[in-house]
Amino acid sequence: MKRVALFPGSFDPFTKGHEDIVLRGLHLFDEIIVGIGHNAAKKRYFPVEVMQRLIEETFEKYPQIHTVTYDDLTANMARQLGARFLIRGLRNTTDFEYENSISQVNRHVYSDVETVFLITSPHLAPISSTIIRELHKYGHNVDEFLPYKLSELTTSV
Repeated sequence: MKRVALFPGSFDPFTKGHEDIVLRGLHLFDEIIVGIGHNAAKKRYFPVEVMQRLIEETFEKYPQIHTVTYDDLTANMARQLGARFLIRGLRNTTDFEYENSISQVNRHVYSDVETVFLITSPHLAPISSTIIRELHKYGHNVDEFLPYKLSELTTSV
């Protein structure tokens, strides 16, 4: 049976930390779907269409990695995609507390889904999309935190 995993998030923006989780996940899963979800509680900084294109370009050499956008519960999307696994990255214990609660709800909605937590690689742990957005908003170069060039991002926005 094919092991399909959904890696859900708002990915605003998609960082080197996210890229690392996806690439490490390839050792565990046959196919990984990066799912850019709509979060009603957040206003996006970068357009979803731009982020989807940049993620697809980042993984263009990996046919087993795909992207989708969705506006539904993550568990429902996983079921629809035939994904029996959710991948989540953990940087610290705060992430664990938050992600653990979400994983329990996802399991309630879709009893066949398992959440797999991958610990963030130490050199990438300080990176967060929130910090990158803030730095970018105030004109700081954030290229070292992204798997694509900032010029690609700013010309597409």
